Amino acid sequence: MSAKAKRRPTHPGELLREETLPAAGLTQSELAARLGISRRAVNDLVHERRGVNPDLAHRLSRLFNTTPEFWLRLQQALDIWETLQANRQEYDRLKPLRERAA
Repeated sequence: MSAKAKRRPTHPGELLREETLPAAGLTQSELAARLGISRRAVNDLVHERRGVNPDLAHRLSRLFNTTPEFWLRLQQALDIWETLQANRQEYDRLKPLRERAA
């Protein structure tokens, strides 16, 4: 495992809370209105109780002039890392198949 993989990846909500919203001068309520979603959904996202799905990724990308892939890659990196942490012992028991002789 690389040193980079030992650190929990940034949650998309943390990026919104710490950098994107302050830089844009938006409140959670304003973000919710602009995205067309509930304030509760935004609050859950910025407090890392909810992740980004493809629909939300499209909405965020339109608003912040990014790509849906940007938001989904952040979420995917986090999901992969958290799954590994939760299931590491089970994964460590799995052994790769040996290549068959040609």
